[in-house]
Amino acid sequence: MSDEHRDGIDLPDSALRGVRVLDLGQIYNGSYCGLLLAHLGADVIKVEPPTGESTRWRSANGASKPFLMLNSNKRGLALDLKQPAGRDILLRLAAHSDVLIENFAVGTMDRLGVGYDAIAKINSRLVYASGKGYSATGSKRDRPAMDLTVQADTGVLSSTGFPDGPPVKAGVAVADFMGGVHLAAAILAALYQRDRTGRGQFVEVGMQDAVVPTLASNLAGLLDGGGNVPERTGNRHGSLSMCPYNVYRVVDGWVAIFCMRDTHWAALCAVMGRPELATDDRYASQYARAQRMDDVDDLVGEWAARRRRDDCVAELAARGVPTAAVRHLAEVATDPDLFDRGILHRVTYPGVGETVVFGNPLTLSDSPTVMRRLAPRIGEHTTEVLTEVLDLPPDEIDKLRSSGAVV
Repeated sequence: MSDEHRDGIDLPDSALRGVRVLDLGQIYNGSYCGLLLAHLGADVIKVEPPTGESTRWRSANGASKPFLMLNSNKRGLALDLKQPAGRDILLRLAAHSDVLIENFAVGTMDRLGVGYDAIAKINSRLVYASGKGYSATGSKRDRPAMDLTVQADTGVLSSTGFPDGPPVKAGVAVADFMGGVHLAAAILAALYQRDRTGRGQFVEVGMQDAVVPTLASNLAGLLDGGGNVPERTGNRHGSLSMCPYNVYRVVDGWVAIFCMRDTHWAALCAVMGRPELATDDRYASQYARAQRMDDVDDLVGEWAARRRRDDCVAELAARGVPTAAVRHLAEVATDPDLFDRGILHRVTYPGVGETVVFGNPLTLSDSPTVMRRLAPRIGEHTTEVLTEVLDLPPDEIDKLRSSGAVV
C-alpha cells in the first residue's frame, strides 16, 4: 500500500489505512464509491476542476447539500487537467496512489491524457476504477447516461407504478448508487488480488449491469408467467407470487405488511381476530393467497383501516410479522436511531450552518469509523497534498497556482 496519509487523526485499526485514492468522481456514482472507501479509512483525495465538481453548484454558494453529503472524510485538490501542468500533477500523484476513481463520459479521460493506459505506465499497481452508464463491452458504451435514462433502459420505470398508470421512476437514484456500491466492491476485490499478484488493473461497472439484478422478482414473474404478468404491480410483489404484500391505509397514514411465510399469515390472522383464516384452504398457503390477492388485500385492508399507524406496526411486529410504517422523509431525516448509529451525522459547515451528511453503512467490528473531516472546499487541501505526496516546494506550488493549473 502507499505511504500512510497524515490527516490529524490516527486510525490504526481502519480497514483501508494506508490506501490512497484519487477520487475524480462526479455527481453521485463515483462520489459515493469514494465516500465508502473514505469511511473505511482510505486517504481519499477529491480531485476537482478549478470551478469545482458540478454537484457543488446546485446551490449558489458552491456547497450544495448533495456535495456535502457525499464528500465527507475526503481531502480537496483542484486541478485543471486541460493544462499540461495540471495533467502532470495528476500523473505524479497517481504514481503514489493505489486507486483512481472516475465516472466521466466515455473517452474523456483518454482525451485528457490520463486514461488507464497512461496511468498504468507510471504505476502498474494502481487500480483504475471506471463507473459508466453502460459497460465498455456493450453496444451502448458510447451513450450518455444518467440515473433516469438507465432506469428507463433497464425496465425500472416500466416496473414502477400501477398497472393502469404510466411508467414511474424509482423515487431514489437507484442506478447511480447501485453503480457506486458495485464499483467499490470491484476496487476492494482488485486490491485483494493485488496482494497476490503485485499488479493493479482496470475495473469497470456499468450502472445498467448493476441495476438489472434488482429486477429479480419482476423477471421471475415474467418468466414464470409466460410474459402474462403485468410489468407494473403497484405496491404488490413484483412477480405477484407473495400475498399479502402491499401497503395498507390506516387511520393516520399507511403501513407496509408482508407475509413471506405461512406462519406470518397465521400470526397476522391472530392479530386481526380471524384465526380461522389461517387454516382456510382458500388462504392457508402462499400459492392459494396469491390466487386470491384482491380478497386477501380486502381482508387485511379492512382490519388496518381501523388502526393507527404505530399501533398497527407494534401489534404485528410483536408477533413477528414483517411490517413497517410508511414514514415521511422528515421522519427519516430526524430518526434518532440513524444518528445514534452514525448512519447520519449532523455537522456544521462554514457558510452553510448545520446540515446532515452520510455516515458509514458498512459495519466492521475491528475497523472503527470516525468523521475525520467535512467535505472540502474547492482546493482546500491542494497545498497540503502537493507538499505531502509530491514534496513540492512552496514556490513551485505558487507557480502552479498562478498559472491556474491548480487552485
